[in-house]
Amino acid sequence: MIDPRPIGVLGGMGPEATILFQQKMLGAVEAVDDADHVPLIIDMNPQVPSRIARLIKGEGEDPGPVLAAMARRLEQAGVAALAMPCNTAHHYAAAITAAASVPFFNMVELSADFAAEASPPSGCVGMLASPAVRFTELYDRAFARRGLKALWPSNDDVMLQAIRMIKANGPCKEARDTLAAASAELAGAGAKFQLVACTEFSLIADSVAPDLHVVDTLDVLVGAIKGFSLSKRQEGSD
Repeated sequence: MIDPRPIGVLGGMGPEATILFQQKMLGAVEAVDDADHVPLIIDMNPQVPSRIARLIKGEGEDPGPVLAAMARRLEQAGVAALAMPCNTAHHYAAAITAAASVPFFNMVELSADFAAEASPPSGCVGMLASPAVRFTELYDRAFARRGLKALWPSNDDVMLQAIRMIKANGPCKEARDTLAAASAELAGAGAKFQLVACTEFSLIADSVAPDLHVVDTLDVLVGAIKGFSLSKRQEGSD
């Protein structure tokens, strides 16, 4: 019998995206009983300082120390690993890994590995993400190490506006139209393989342009967590 490892989740960025992550975790497991599911301890903290304000505008409190404190709390609660369903906040991954001794599932690195294995013929990956992710070059650097290149939508302002609309109003039509247009633009530029790399956009991931290979980074994270939590432990391991 498998004894699932508990996972600590740095959540609240945003709250609805964290709930979607929970739903995806539930859906990923073929369960016949409650005990078959992955145990999650979630620090739902919507008060993490704004990543967009800090990274785009250079304003506000540094989210790093807050995320580090969340990581420490989760480790003290007894989790076997940490995860964070927010791409932009991975800019502060070093603060998280420095604060805790348990493994951290880095969604950016996991998704870059997935993209490399998918081997897009053009070598280009279309990025449906926050402009803050582009500014920090999180994926650009990860892709460069794997021989890939990121392609980005041309209008940062409309992408940011769509994210803000989702945070305020949920998966609304205006945000869906923006994501569909950005996806079509990237496809026209040669990116037939695309990543949904904003967990707010994960809420409307079905709104991308048709006939493309589109992968949600949240699904990549869920798959990695499931494999870790539900795998049989080596004899003598904790």
